[in-house]
Amino acid sequence: MPSVVIVGAGISGLSLAYRLQQRVPDLKITVLERRDRPGGTMWTERRDGFQVEIGPNGFLDNKSSTLDLCRDLGLGDRLLAASEAAGRNRYLFLDGKLERLPNSFGSFLRSGILSWRGKLSLLAERYRARRRDAADESIDAFVRRRAGREAAEVLADAFVTGIHAGDPALLSVRAALPRLPSLEASHGSVWKGLARTARERRAEAAAQGEVPYRPGAPATASQRAGQMWSFGEGLRLPVETLCQRLPHPPVLGVTIQRIAREPSSQSGWRLSGEGKDSWTADAIVLTCPAYEQARLLADMDPELTEQLNGIAYNKVAVVALGFQRADVPHPLDGFGFLTPQRTRRDVLGVQWCSSIFPERAPPGMVLLRAMCGGWNRPEIVDWHDERLLRAVAAELRLTLGIEAAPVFHHIIRWERAIPQYHLGHPERVQWIMERSATHPGLFLGGNAYHGISLNDCTEQAASLASAVHAYLKQRG
Repeated sequence: MPSVVIVGAGISGLSLAYRLQQRVPDLKITVLERRDRPGGTMWTERRDGFQVEIGPNGFLDNKSSTLDLCRDLGLGDRLLAASEAAGRNRYLFLDGKLERLPNSFGSFLRSGILSWRGKLSLLAERYRARRRDAADESIDAFVRRRAGREAAEVLADAFVTGIHAGDPALLSVRAALPRLPSLEASHGSVWKGLARTARERRAEAAAQGEVPYRPGAPATASQRAGQMWSFGEGLRLPVETLCQRLPHPPVLGVTIQRIAREPSSQSGWRLSGEGKDSWTADAIVLTCPAYEQARLLADMDPELTEQLNGIAYNKVAVVALGFQRADVPHPLDGFGFLTPQRTRRDVLGVQWCSSIFPERAPPGMVLLRAMCGGWNRPEIVDWHDERLLRAVAAELRLTLGIEAAPVFHHIIRWERAIPQYHLGHPERVQWIMERSATHPGLFLGGNAYHGISLNDCTEQAASLASAVHAYLKQRG
């Protein structure tokens, strides 16, 4: 019986194990995890009647991979769509007040987010010549070139803050937001590409006789684009369900010390844990963070280790706060707000969790989730709890008018939160993948390489399952 060991029981490792099991039912799959629980950063904690996501708050359906996985797990009828207000209303905190992000051409013209000069520069993007060379470019440089300074300093900064908590002047647009240069290359303009994609989606829906999507009604792929989803139980539900569907649950609390070739087999592997624990396998897949992969491969391939260690991570603190609804003067009619990092405020943004999904807070209360730190303010994550809570309270007083003390708080610190796809990342990843391929039976995965979202992780896990399956078939 062939065997595979997967190191890392986050969503990448668990969905990979599940997809491998579907392909090869008699495959012996062992999933090893350093923590005392599965899920990695994807987990839901329930405290005092509040339901707090410690990592992602949900997932979008702009790719089908996570929805497909949930349906394959039998969770399709338990999917929960975000509220209509959360999809419609998102805000930026600029110049001392909340400004709603425009969601139509008319609201864009009326919006105070950009000056008229900035708006005209953004609208002129569709007429600017496309770039001819394929050299890597930062997100900031790309947006400045295509849409102007204001769009880069306000919109791109906020967008990158919300997704990567990173610096747009350092992040590679080809790696972090590959759709933007792809639209420029194929349509000559990002605006033109987005408009054509929207027309094609509407035409597809009309050809299939579909009606516009209504919240609470079943939706097809062409109707749903951009909708956020979760579950009433939170994102730990698919994690726990994956663990239950595997023939053997993940082995938790395991620290792998060494990976090496199995002496008795030219192409087999041995993983050594603490003490006498060890596992052998025909193939191993590392889906743990890049810095953990580097540690595990240090003795075997120092050059590969050096490149893996070159993938940077930021620091993020998640501060969840519960309030009496009567103590929050703002209607909380949306998803939340972001503050561009160039403003160097103590809070990157605040999600209005109980407005996005129901039952995140007890009756008569609300749950907010502030994100602090990021690439440009890492020191905030190290502040002691009282100082961090005071800083968040000051931001909530300024942005939402909240004067009352919270009735609940929970702080999660991520010392290495989100991999940062800095300039040169595509070339680094290509080198890493080519180098790892020189070690037959070794595969690298996770969110350090081809995308950080849940969809990216589940999509890459399916592709990785195909690659591992092909290797095992070839090996016989």
